Amino acid sequence: MLKACLNGGRQWQDHPAVPVTPDELAAEAARCAAAGVAAVHVHPRDADGAESLDPGVIAAAVTAIRAARPGLPVGVSTGAWIAPEPADRVAAVRAWTVLPDFASVNAHEPGAAAVAAALHERGVLVEAGLWTTAAVDAWRRWPAPTGRILVECLAEPVDVALADAAAILAALPADRPPVLLHGEGPATWPVLAEAVRRGLDTRIGLEDTLVLPDGSTAPDNVALVTAARTLGAH
Repeated sequence: MLKACLNGGRQWQDHPAVPVTPDELAAEAARCAAAGVAAVHVHPRDADGAESLDPGVIAAAVTAIRAARPGLPVGVSTGAWIAPEPADRVAAVRAWTVLPDFASVNAHEPGAAAVAAALHERGVLVEAGLWTTAAVDAWRRWPAPTGRILVECLAEPVDVALADAAAILAALPADRPPVLLHGEGPATWPVLAEAVRRGLDTRIGLEDTLVLPDGSTAPDNVALVTAARTLGAH
């Protein structure tokens, strides 16, 4: 599976094509789906442009994307930087009026197990974000089931990111859920190539990188998706 990560924490100041509003996210999701992605991951924003887990903010983004591309799975982040208090993240999930298809939870963050449990209770597929081998141990203690593992390689330089990927993958149990492997920044394209080599799911989008494999600036998410598919990601 190839997933598009449309915006992350980026703003228009980072790249003029970063989608922020529900309508922008919807249009970009539809274009990426037409280019071949199987799902999209978004960071919905409030009226001030800040990432938010507020029920109205989540509902607006998810509803707009589903209207633009019916049937396209859409997921959101529950990162602690959005709402630092675990209880606030759990309360937000329980208050959502429109549910995404999946949501990511970073296993190393305080309260991750409780957030994952709240998502599972609501019927939202849980993606466990694993940044380190220590996070694998934390994730294995979660009581709630996980639908997908995100092996996320954020380190620089690239050889360190690839070594991190290998170590985290080696630490996973044999009966693991499906795995999506991706990198960020300079590691984005090398880690994507490693995911393709290993036959794993992966992702691409302006959240992870602003450049194409040749180092030139990507005009938009669709250009990144097209490049990823050229490299064998599907």
